[in-house]
Amino acid sequence: MKVLIVGNLGYVGPSVVDQFRASFPNAELVGFDIGYFAHCLSNAAYLPESKLNQQVFGDIRSFPEELLDGVDAVVDLAAISNDPIGEQFEEVTMEVNYRAAVRLAEACKRKGVKKFVYASSCSMYGEASEFPKKEDDGLNPLTAYARSKVAAEKDLKPLADENFTVTCLRFATACGFTSRLRLDLVLNDFVAGALVNKEISILSDGTPWRPMINTKDMARAFEWGVLRSAEQGGQFLAVNTGCTEWNNQIKPLADAIAEQIPAKVSTNPDAAPDKRSYRVNFELYKTLAPDHQPIWNLKETIREVKDNLEAMEFNDPDFRQSQFIRLKVLAKHIAEGRLNNNLEWIR
Repeated sequence: MKVLIVGNLGYVGPSVVDQFRASFPNAELVGFDIGYFAHCLSNAAYLPESKLNQQVFGDIRSFPEELLDGVDAVVDLAAISNDPIGEQFEEVTMEVNYRAAVRLAEACKRKGVKKFVYASSCSMYGEASEFPKKEDDGLNPLTAYARSKVAAEKDLKPLADENFTVTCLRFATACGFTSRLRLDLVLNDFVAGALVNKEISILSDGTPWRPMINTKDMARAFEWGVLRSAEQGGQFLAVNTGCTEWNNQIKPLADAIAEQIPAKVSTNPDAAPDKRSYRVNFELYKTLAPDHQPIWNLKETIREVKDNLEAMEFNDPDFRQSQFIRLKVLAKHIAEGRLNNNLEWIR
């Protein structure tokens, strides 16, 4: 089996590479990435890409179709990956997350690739309602990132057929430690703040809901997407990916972290309501993928992030200005003349 992992040099990629090499020891694994964050290593005992057969550097917006020769499955992780970046680079977000993803899937189909697995997002549901969101509930994307995922799913759906299985994994919010750590994600940010500042400052009143998933469980879901047959959900499938136990409100999440890392938890009761609040129903994924269910829990994930930050001797009270914040990395690339404002490398 030959698998191409697009966007493997980001936060989730190292977990996917580890999972795939362990599960498919004889597979030919190829990575493809633009390399914005390739240098952002964290407590890495080895270069994650050493487990690949090949690493290719390139821009998904100008993807080399010949790279698909002999490929059985493509996993698309490539994305402009959070709301602040999406707000500042909205057109690039739509081009990378949506239009380039669809062009890649079309190329896969032309070249005879059998499986296409797309990293989608639960953020497309928008504001919370009384009941956890199911896959057939209405979508209310509130950010450029969420809109890009809705648009991609819409155009990926008609590509699926008996020879081309498309799986869109609507992931909960990622968390946990990888060798390219991000601290611009809520759980990871709270752990870092508790460690170095002895404080967890919640910008909202703490009531918003946010489902979460450890990156290692995301990797297990990608594995399932590569293995999934059309009998498990259809030729096209968009499925909420996570577990019910990980539907968390922000204040109780902060309290759970403070139980393991003593810290003051503060909220902002006067803040405007955070509409990015949603609970999600994961029963379909539980039914379709019983052998690939999340195995990491909240307590273990907090400890994983804490232990690895301590092993790094992490002690930066100003970490929100560091390379652990993806927008800061991109801004530095632009300021120092490496990237242009379309987030293309200046050669």
